[in-house]
Amino acid sequence: MSANKKFTNDLIKETSPYLLQHAHNPVQWKPWSEDLLLNAMAADKPILLSIGYAACHWCHVMERESFEDEQVADYMNTHFINIKVDREERPDVDHIYMDALQAMTGSGGWPLNIFLLPNGQPFYGGTYFPPIAMQGRASWMEVLKGVQAAFENNRDKLVEQATHLTQHLLQTNIKAQQIESTEAVATNDEFQLIAQRLLQNADTQWGGFGVAPKFPQTFSIQVLFRNYFQNKDQASIVHAIRSIDKMIQGGIYDHVGGGFSRYSVDAMWQAPHFEKMLYDNALILGILAEAYQITKKPIYLNVIHATFNFLQRELFNGAGGYYAALDADSEGVEGKFYTWSYAELQAIIDPALFDAFIAYYQVKPEGNWEHTNILWTQNEIEAEWAPAWQNEIKKLFDARAIRIRPALDHKVIVGWNAMCIVGLSKIYAATGNVLYKDAAIESIQWMEANMYHTSEHYFYHSIANGTPKAMAFLDDYAHLIQAYIQLQEITGDARYLHKAKKWMDYVLEHFIDEEGLYFYYTASYQKDVIIRKKESYDGAQPSGNALICSSLNYLGLVFDLPKWTSQAELMMESMRKSLLQYPGSFGYWAQSFYQMATGMIELVGVGPTVHESLPSLMEPFLPHTIRLTSQVQDDQIPLLKDKKDIDNQYFMCKNNSCSEPTGDLGLILANI
Repeated sequence: MSANKKFTNDLIKETSPYLLQHAHNPVQWKPWSEDLLLNAMAADKPILLSIGYAACHWCHVMERESFEDEQVADYMNTHFINIKVDREERPDVDHIYMDALQAMTGSGGWPLNIFLLPNGQPFYGGTYFPPIAMQGRASWMEVLKGVQAAFENNRDKLVEQATHLTQHLLQTNIKAQQIESTEAVATNDEFQLIAQRLLQNADTQWGGFGVAPKFPQTFSIQVLFRNYFQNKDQASIVHAIRSIDKMIQGGIYDHVGGGFSRYSVDAMWQAPHFEKMLYDNALILGILAEAYQITKKPIYLNVIHATFNFLQRELFNGAGGYYAALDADSEGVEGKFYTWSYAELQAIIDPALFDAFIAYYQVKPEGNWEHTNILWTQNEIEAEWAPAWQNEIKKLFDARAIRIRPALDHKVIVGWNAMCIVGLSKIYAATGNVLYKDAAIESIQWMEANMYHTSEHYFYHSIANGTPKAMAFLDDYAHLIQAYIQLQEITGDARYLHKAKKWMDYVLEHFIDEEGLYFYYTASYQKDVIIRKKESYDGAQPSGNALICSSLNYLGLVFDLPKWTSQAELMMESMRKSLLQYPGSFGYWAQSFYQMATGMIELVGVGPTVHESLPSLMEPFLPHTIRLTSQVQDDQIPLLKDKKDIDNQYFMCKNNSCSEPTGDLGLILANI
């Protein structure tokens, strides 16, 4: 870009940090809009749709190399309608076109650059394209010229290709499968088989599953915890704990500031992709809570609190909302904020501890990663929390605080915040630290006050700079329902359960498919996408359908709604074959499968001071239970009906049969 020229495009009116990063490109970017396809068809130009997110390293690289180049921009502006989308602001658009790219090429990623006919149907795409052809990869200008020539000279072929691809996308939607006759929806033998198949892909040296790049795969770890709980399988608990410990030892965990990066580029968890996402840290809080409940190891308390402090310090908006992410880059260099030169460490660390410090963290004079040092260890992690050691960590934290910080993506996303509420609720349940409960309650109150459309009665998907964007998607409501369920469990306030039921009714009205079984990602009233997708895979985040299946089962039991529990069972039966064959892709489904295999136990406490016993009720790891407490009678919830003016009483129920009430909670817990 010329130093003297100032460019502005339509993205200057947006609030997404990612879109604003491109608002001064010479490319005349436009945001996704309802009239986009009408304008494209009127202009009879192909659409270049470029999708990324604020913390995306290669998105920044391609912007610098190509989108800031005036010659490239002139060609793009002349021959294409250029659209920029923040995948976190419009995940529905991203899902459609990422699926298209994977169908075309067998792989995907961001930046996602995909070419569409004027009617929005995709015909060609890729991810990062370099400015100069290299290693068998065409340059960006070669791609642009090739697509433009094909659009001018072979339009019929492109239309045929795009039509077939769009049909393929529709056909890949999850559908009801032929259900084989079985005695039960799920069995414990099958659940054990799921865990065994997960362990077949376990890295028994470094933890986790598979080879690099390595993601936390929290759902698979939770399956192993449940297999240990139910079947006392030692291999399951050994690998689950190994995986968590190796992540804490690794560079994926920020030893200076707390919190976890998105994934590791190597098998040892040493070198992360340094972006920090709210959803990853929320999900990791969940497995740390369960690890502490099972083992009572103090190290997990420490890491839980360090991660909580990271969220409060780095991603909290000060009122109850949590921002989406921190960038991987600062000063244009990936990881620069988090890494250290040998000389820097030597100048900061107490000389009496320096040799031990660099040995512990694998520090080398020449660097242990790309000529710099990532702090990671292969030693016992408990040593890191000794007071003298923590004093040195504090010195590093203070030194790092004056560096130029990674950019903050200050969008607040309903689904991710609801995930955070679930994580906060779980760490409160495990530890009894009221800071975590208070943070969860504050967060839901902020979302209800700021992200709910009071007259139209729906939630927005995201908000940035006070401006909401897009109506909430299935995953937003699915996580929100789970958040309300968890809040009821940790507070004993049944009003949260009624809110969960209200939004489940909403999902059933607006998102359910024509077969009446699964759920679309977009609501029936949304009209600005070419198809409606139905997702089933559990990736870095659980699929909305998996979450809804779990909540239908839970709420169906609590409110005695057999239609809901039956639908959850039908969803699971239809998923059964895929789950048994590929459990690593359906880890959240597997947790619901476990609950259906074992049967849910309802632990109920009613009475004027029953809330005082909530910490004791929540503290044990009991993954097959519904914990329902109330200080007052609630005639809309069968188990709380006709419970007025009674002393504190506890009982448990399963399969429509309840134990005798008792005032001794310990007796109830001992008999689960």
